[in-house]
Amino acid sequence: MPRMIAISSGKGGVGKSTVTANIAVAMADSGLRVGVVDADIYGPSIPRMLGIAAGKPAMSPDQKVIPAEAYGVKVMSMAMLSDDDSPAILRGPMVTKYLQMFVRQVEWGALDVLLLDLPPGTGDIQLTLAQAFPLTGAVVVSTPQDVSLKIARRGLRMMEQVKVPILGVIENMSGFTCPDCGTVTHIFHQGGGEAIAQELDVDFLGKVPLDPTVVDCGDDGRPLVRAAPDSPAAAAYRSIAATLAWTGGDVAGIATPFAWTVAEGVEKPSPVPIAEGGPPDRLAALDHADGALLLLWSDGTDQRLSERDLRLACQCAQCRDEMSGKRLLNPDTVPLDIRLTRVWSVGNYALGMAFNDGHDTGIYVYKALQAMAWTELEDV
Repeated sequence: MPRMIAISSGKGGVGKSTVTANIAVAMADSGLRVGVVDADIYGPSIPRMLGIAAGKPAMSPDQKVIPAEAYGVKVMSMAMLSDDDSPAILRGPMVTKYLQMFVRQVEWGALDVLLLDLPPGTGDIQLTLAQAFPLTGAVVVSTPQDVSLKIARRGLRMMEQVKVPILGVIENMSGFTCPDCGTVTHIFHQGGGEAIAQELDVDFLGKVPLDPTVVDCGDDGRPLVRAAPDSPAAAAYRSIAATLAWTGGDVAGIATPFAWTVAEGVEKPSPVPIAEGGPPDRLAALDHADGALLLLWSDGTDQRLSERDLRLACQCAQCRDEMSGKRLLNPDTVPLDIRLTRVWSVGNYALGMAFNDGHDTGIYVYKALQAMAWTELEDV
């Protein structure tokens, strides 16, 4: 798997896709093999910014989509599957299906970096990516405007909750330099991106100044880093790209994704070594024995959780009222000899579990699993 970096924003209109396109080309110019997934299913814009003509993509002999390529960057986007003026009228499950297809069913070839240009907000697409793929990390793009920064903070917190490392904050539209007199005017205030990075203890990746050429280049399908390589904005893009190219290592813990069929022992993830002082919220190994799921955490803590306790602890909408948290599942209906059939990874922060009573909709976040070591289940 290549290093997968999500480029996100709390709100629209902050220039996130422009940043993604230019960073991708800057990375390719430095010699990296780069791909971009335009994950904004409803409002794709990456193909236009890179000058990729409309048209259905070709298929490989093994029925994978062959991505378009421009400026040394491979691209997959909803804009390549529909007419220019055709809206994507899709419900959540279909959006998830397309997104997974864009990553798994595309003939990417060998890549060093795969950038994921996300839509604004903290919705289905962000959660799907965090749950389905081993993200190296996320970058948050914001303008210096107070409203934009406040919403960007929410995006950062969302990524933290699903255990996606935050690689840093980019402040876009940082200031406008008058081409005649050289005076810098901070239209959207100044210093907000750096301040929020410091407040949340994440890296500040840099400022990209306002430049009218950026707009012209985006409309013409010519990335600024190629069209005006000597401009301050292009220099900022290259600096950010160089930093991101090597920022963020592998997420600690067992490799994801995995889907373990317990009874057959198929696709059981390999354990990883425990390091002294390792993170307490990463799994190092898991096993199954005598009616229990065995978990070993990266800090050396181990747990033995009975299968029936796990079934009773399910927090899905079928088992718990979403508003009050009251248990809906009657413990008397859960057999004493209930068994796990499958266990799979949900991003870097949870496990999904299926049982032989047919129930398979529960997501068990690591924090809740660790709490089961010392908290007795209520109403049992």
